[in-house]
Amino acid sequence: MRILVRNDYSPPRREGREDIEKARNSDFEEEDLSLLNDSTILLIKRALEHPDRLAIIDNRGHHIYRKLLGAANKVASQLLKDRHDLNETRVAFMAPPGFEYPAVLWGPWLAGGIAVPLCISHPLPEIEYVLADSEAEILVAHPEFEDRLRPLAGRMGIRLLLSPEIFQGAGKPMPEIDENRRAMILYTSGTTSKPKGAVTTHKNITSQITSLIEAWEWSADDHVLHVLPLHHTHGIINVLSCALWAGAVCEILPKFDADRVWERFIHSDLTLFMAVPTIYVKLIAAWEDATTEMRESMSKACSKLRLMVSGSAALPASVFEKWQEISGQTLLERYGMTEIGMALSNPLHGERRPGFVGGPLPGVEARLVDESDNEITEEDKPGGIQVKGANVFLEYWRKPDATRNAFRDGWFCTGDEAVVENGYFRILGRSSVDIIKTGGYKVSALEIEEVLLTHPEINECAVVGVADAEWGERVCTAVTTKGNSLLSIDDLRKWAKERMASYKIPSRLMVLNDLPRNVMGKVTKTEIKELFAIQAE
Repeated sequence: MRILVRNDYSPPRREGREDIEKARNSDFEEEDLSLLNDSTILLIKRALEHPDRLAIIDNRGHHIYRKLLGAANKVASQLLKDRHDLNETRVAFMAPPGFEYPAVLWGPWLAGGIAVPLCISHPLPEIEYVLADSEAEILVAHPEFEDRLRPLAGRMGIRLLLSPEIFQGAGKPMPEIDENRRAMILYTSGTTSKPKGAVTTHKNITSQITSLIEAWEWSADDHVLHVLPLHHTHGIINVLSCALWAGAVCEILPKFDADRVWERFIHSDLTLFMAVPTIYVKLIAAWEDATTEMRESMSKACSKLRLMVSGSAALPASVFEKWQEISGQTLLERYGMTEIGMALSNPLHGERRPGFVGGPLPGVEARLVDESDNEITEEDKPGGIQVKGANVFLEYWRKPDATRNAFRDGWFCTGDEAVVENGYFRILGRSSVDIIKTGGYKVSALEIEEVLLTHPEINECAVVGVADAEWGERVCTAVTTKGNSLLSIDDLRKWAKERMASYKIPSRLMVLNDLPRNVMGKVTKTEIKELFAIQAE
């Protein structure tokens, strides 16, 4: 199926003068921005070009760029204390979604430190691991997290600053920051081992932002709704930082809520929305639960947006098609990861293919290689994805062996496999998780999942390979069913034999109430493998 994207979009009205006045009267006092005039951080320089534009909308109100820059300068000044430069001191922080988040993120950057965002939903042991591994010296926290973090900071000897205090006091001049300095450490999901800290420089971050600005044609007239976690590339770079680079409005919800998102689609002048497949599934479910009259209003509201993006996990073709049916929007799927930002994307203008992630973004090189790292040039032949460009991260924090093993002659080895068909990449999955070797065949778990999702009784599914003495690995699937259907493995296999090769058909089935997921909505297949192992005992 080939789908062409319409190009007849006209941007809606921007927020008016009344909204700007609300922003000027927000809780944060204005700051002398001349203290930032010499900043060499390009994202800050961009923000200084439009100080009186609306920047952030959150549950506290409207905030202009001047407020954001002033607040960030105060954060940086408090972090510096009596020092001139933090010299890459790690500054971990935990802030709720909203205006304070970018201010606290920019503070370490302005002061010469390395920002280490913490996930607000992670349990204490995982937070302690990140603090210890990053060797954080300063921890900034919102008061709602103080009870959790103060004892931990005290035990670890980390200086704790609370966000109301850190926005007090006078600003000061900032140090000069070279673009090759380390700027941020984001921790990978750790599917095969303890999470590793991926270090990006200011140059890496600038490259990741500008690539998307060019490809997706961000402008100051954009207004994006932000519902993603803010400890991950998707939320920090693709949505928040791109919006602030463009001089656009970023409206941040405290958390994802399907009804609230539909309400904002209907009543706000949004132009952009970016989410993960799970969110689109939940939005579809809310639409299906609505009245006929309400459905019409919801569907009509989507036509105002110029772009809707899906990423962070494979987008099932069934979700792609259903969303297009109810919204009129052709979702743009892209591919990226913590270490590289975004690398591949379906086009803004032109054909967006369900099941494909398009081609390389501006400034990014991507290729497929075989198991000997020889480049694959013929189409339809699977291989490992390697990426090169200024977007690629610097290193894994304090892990030189892991960093060295991740590169081949300057190319970063993503660990994902794909095929190229007519110039478009189709992701087959993680070589360690989604490529199953069974009976001498290599099969893609994602390919099998696409077929299984067309089963009338299956709502969601995850396919994994489970070690087996005879087959090497057995193809197994965990599913959630529609209407609590009692699906059996025999019925599933009978149905599947008419739709896929015999070696791809699952030999074991587990029906669950919910699939285990991480905070980004990705199914955690290692947990599913463990469930099958327990089931076999």
